[in-house]
Amino acid sequence: MSNVLMNEEQLNALDWAKVDNLMPVIVQNRTSGKVLMLGYVNQESLTATLESGKMTFFSRTKQRLWCKGEESGNFLNVLEISTDCDNDTLLAIVEPIGPTCHLGTESCFKNEKQPALTFLADLEKIIGSRKGADPESSYTASLYARGTKRIAQKVGEEGVEVALAAMAKDMDELTNESSDLIYHLFVLLQNEGLSIADVAATLQERHSK
Repeated sequence: MSNVLMNEEQLNALDWAKVDNLMPVIVQNRTSGKVLMLGYVNQESLTATLESGKMTFFSRTKQRLWCKGEESGNFLNVLEISTDCDNDTLLAIVEPIGPTCHLGTESCFKNEKQPALTFLADLEKIIGSRKGADPESSYTASLYARGTKRIAQKVGEEGVEVALAAMAKDMDELTNESSDLIYHLFVLLQNEGLSIADVAATLQERHSK
């Protein structure tokens, strides 16, 4: 059993009796923070999850263990599992492979009013999908085709525009130019094999010092 996904103290504190040996698990995307689904585990399926690193539930309809993605290939790779304050609900942070919902959508919830910042994760995914595409198909694809030098140049240009807008106290222009800067920075990071998550990890590390 993995001690990386969940430590022994957490495991021993779980109140299985309170939930009649069937504990709810909220599944959250590690990058976007979106809630992907709600499932249930018993002790056996939780053990299977911790050993395999893939989210494994207890299916209440089939009355058996069910590894998400066993048929579709859309696995939920688990990075961490934590408990709530009452030790009767779990939160699984995952890296999803493909859509989570059986209807082919990213989440089992409609997520119509996601926090604005979650769009950055969606944008990064869209930008990344344009790598290798026909340069004529989109501006993003044309940037990738022109390479690091041009993309880096655009980041520099947009950075200057942001600074000028701030100095001019033009809030509309500052917002627009900041949007351009973030977009081009995402393209540059993707081009160099990095992501905004890598940047966030560095910021977190600095903050912890």
